[in-house]
Amino acid sequence: MIITVTLTPALDKTVTIPDFETGKLNRIASIRLDAGGKGINVSKVLGVLGMQSTAMGILGGSTGEWIEQQLRLAGILPDFVHVPRETRTNLKIIDPVRSCNTDINEPGDPVDFSVYEEVVSRILARAREGDIVVFAGKAPQKAPDNLYGTMIRSLSAHGIRSFLDADDASLAQGIQAFPDLIKPNLEELSRLVNAPTESISDVAQAALSLHQGGIRTVIVSLGARGAVFVRDHVLYSPGVSVPVGSTVGAGDAMMAAFCYGESVGLSFEETCRLSVAVSAAKVMQSGTQPPDRKDIDALLGVIPLSELTLSR
Repeated sequence: MIITVTLTPALDKTVTIPDFETGKLNRIASIRLDAGGKGINVSKVLGVLGMQSTAMGILGGSTGEWIEQQLRLAGILPDFVHVPRETRTNLKIIDPVRSCNTDINEPGDPVDFSVYEEVVSRILARAREGDIVVFAGKAPQKAPDNLYGTMIRSLSAHGIRSFLDADDASLAQGIQAFPDLIKPNLEELSRLVNAPTESISDVAQAALSLHQGGIRTVIVSLGARGAVFVRDHVLYSPGVSVPVGSTVGAGDAMMAAFCYGESVGLSFEETCRLSVAVSAAKVMQSGTQPPDRKDIDALLGVIPLSELTLSR
């Protein structure tokens, strides 16, 4: 079983505005609404790969009810703790002329610590030893920095594996609980190791140091430069060039593919190649739409992957 946990979900409103400019009147060419949040994005991509997941976390108000309805329609099982405050709305602006995206995200409202305890209680009621729980995205405002770490320790005591995709203090504190996998981007990696990460070799060495510190799998997403994967050995993919619809959710797609590979028993190399293909296929879509399976299958055969040799 795979469970995704999104503590700050969102209604993602994606608008297309050619020649978007600040300080001027901008006219929307198209608009779409999606259930969003990093963990929810992981669940949506898992569905494309043919794997059902349970989406958990915190929702509120009529927006939260709409998100749950959308998840059910997508074949995702929702099991959220509900709070009175309305779930946030995020605005994604796509400018096809300048080939750029602008994100305007609301923060997640603070919640009582008892809500986090209820989330963990619900996870433990569903998950079994060996299952994967993905913690993804920011924690709500005023949440303790060690929140993810506390949750991960609770699950580890029951043999449940945790995959963590967070940032800043949540990530730094979370890795102290030794999740099974982490997926920092370049900036997050640099802050974690406090060392240069300019070259691919620098990135790989920094990721290797985290692996040697007790993290079984380290994935570093590098955007257009590809990704570095570290487990028993170090692999690098420069990725492939694809038409860009939106980069939003590309890292979540990579996480979903890795969860899938782990669950069905793919080799490390096969899982890494699938992760890059799924992420690239996601970039081809607009907004937070999941990738198309046909694009994934077409890309799988052309994803470059090589082993890096580093000093240990």
